[in-house]
Amino acid sequence: MSAENIILETPRLALVRWNAEDVSLVHELHAATEMVRYYSDPTPWTREKAAERINSWFDEEARFGVAKYKLLDRHDGRFLGRAGFSPFGEPVEFELGYAIRRDAWGKGYASEIAEGLRDWFFRKGIANHFIAFTHPENLASQRVLTKIGMRDRMPITIDGITCATFEFTAGMR
Repeated sequence: MSAENIILETPRLALVRWNAEDVSLVHELHAATEMVRYYSDPTPWTREKAAERINSWFDEEARFGVAKYKLLDRHDGRFLGRAGFSPFGEPVEFELGYAIRRDAWGKGYASEIAEGLRDWFFRKGIANHFIAFTHPENLASQRVLTKIGMRDRMPITIDGITCATFEFTAGMR
């Protein structure tokens, strides 16, 4: 992990920028059905789709100053998943999102990185609020979002799925 690529560090985690060689990591993360079961398209990702997503994250960071980033264990550098913000809708709002490797579930990583990103978002002055949404059956992610202080908001329908939707506004704590 080089210092210039580090976006955010928490006690156990580091968010770092992707590089073109990381396509296999993103592909592996989203190639299993259990990892995409709550997505609007629950089809496991191909290597090509993983490459497209990394390229879109490069573009989002260049355009908006935020993206989804590579999530690593701070102590051993092990790949744990991805997390960050993406632009959503018009006018643009920023959507918090994360995906943690199956073998790392249940260790509190999603809550830790979501809380770190919440604080980082406002320190950077990106916007005065952000949103997050989940598949209505993804109760684990809904617990993470409420744990970091997000509040319910009117649901958003994406690709025919009415998603549980949350918002955090600067100064809410």
